[in-house]
Amino acid sequence: MGLWESIRVALEGLTSNRLRSSLTMLGVIFGVGAVIGAVSMTQGAKFATLKQFERFGTNVLTVRSGQRRHGPVRGGMGSEQNLTYADARAILDECPTVLAVAPEVNTSGQIKAGNENTNTRVLGTTETFPEVRSFDVAEGTFFTDRDISNRRKVAVLGPTVVENLFGPGQSVVGRRIKIKGVTFNIIGQFVSKGDTGWWNQDDQIVVPITTALYRLGAGSGGPGSPRDSVRSIGVQFADMSLADQARAEVEAVLRERHGIGPASENDFHIMSAADLIEGALEANRIMTMLFGSIAAVSLLVGGIGIMNIMLVSVTERTREIGLRKAVGATPRDILLQFLIEAMTLSLLGGAVGVVLGVGLAYLLRGFGLNTAVSVPWVIVSFCFAAFVGVFFGLLPSRKASLLDPIEALRYE
Repeated sequence: MGLWESIRVALEGLTSNRLRSSLTMLGVIFGVGAVIGAVSMTQGAKFATLKQFERFGTNVLTVRSGQRRHGPVRGGMGSEQNLTYADARAILDECPTVLAVAPEVNTSGQIKAGNENTNTRVLGTTETFPEVRSFDVAEGTFFTDRDISNRRKVAVLGPTVVENLFGPGQSVVGRRIKIKGVTFNIIGQFVSKGDTGWWNQDDQIVVPITTALYRLGAGSGGPGSPRDSVRSIGVQFADMSLADQARAEVEAVLRERHGIGPASENDFHIMSAADLIEGALEANRIMTMLFGSIAAVSLLVGGIGIMNIMLVSVTERTREIGLRKAVGATPRDILLQFLIEAMTLSLLGGAVGVVLGVGLAYLLRGFGLNTAVSVPWVIVSFCFAAFVGVFFGLLPSRKASLLDPIEALRYE
């Protein structure tokens, strides 16, 4: 028989018992659907994580003060308070990959507007903060270098603070608030950036760093003072591919400025969004492989089901096989016929499983879960289903091709 004749005979064999063929495909259908569904959830989680990191800025280093040490006892990160304005300026001047820096101090306190009040974070920084930290101003403006030099009492509010003090959807530019009893003019409002999981970026007030230091007591001194300390320094570089180079440059500059010897550890800590992203992606890859492997077990079970049904089919059709051989069918023809039946079961099951898996991903997205269909995984799942058909169909097909035609014709 030719190939098309073998395909026709195989399809006739499958359609002669539609219910059994359909039940045999269920293992493959659910296996492929489970793989695609599981991977779509992990891929969706990955994209959601990357989107969350983009709110911080993926091309940013955060330099924090080190840990204060009293004998064997270490304080928390940032307790040393040994970063200065001069450090920030040196990083900008001496690191070729650095585009901008934003030194930061912070405090918290009671915020009042009329009869409303709230307690939130107050961040003191420079005019480069929106650029370095990827914040956009929705209304009004951000403060300037002149506002910093003159220690002006101006503030830019996050959307959550606006809602807590004035109500949702209110225009607040030109209004006044009191921070720790000091009156500030509102000059702008940020675009919402949402909750990062560690803290709500919308629930903060940003003021000039000199104002925070001198009027709100946010630090131990100001520009030019003996203890010109800042809590952290945001460092922006061109793109994420330069993260390692930027880190090395910043570390070298600070070690030299702080007089740290070759054998001594840093008295500061550098955190890179690239490090966090790589860790999150590695965890996601592990989860993808884990979920994909667990779901693939269903495919193997489906393949075993195909092999079982094909063995039963060979037994039931022994006389048919003997008759075909008697009229001239070669062992290759018989092998191809049953192998095509097994592949047809797995490929049809794989196609239905793809539809089921993609449909499940979109259904879960409709319920608010982060899902993303991965085309490479869809292709891999479908190809694996085809491999299952060949692998588990080979034994029954070979058994059928090796039947002796005389013994087959005498089989009852």
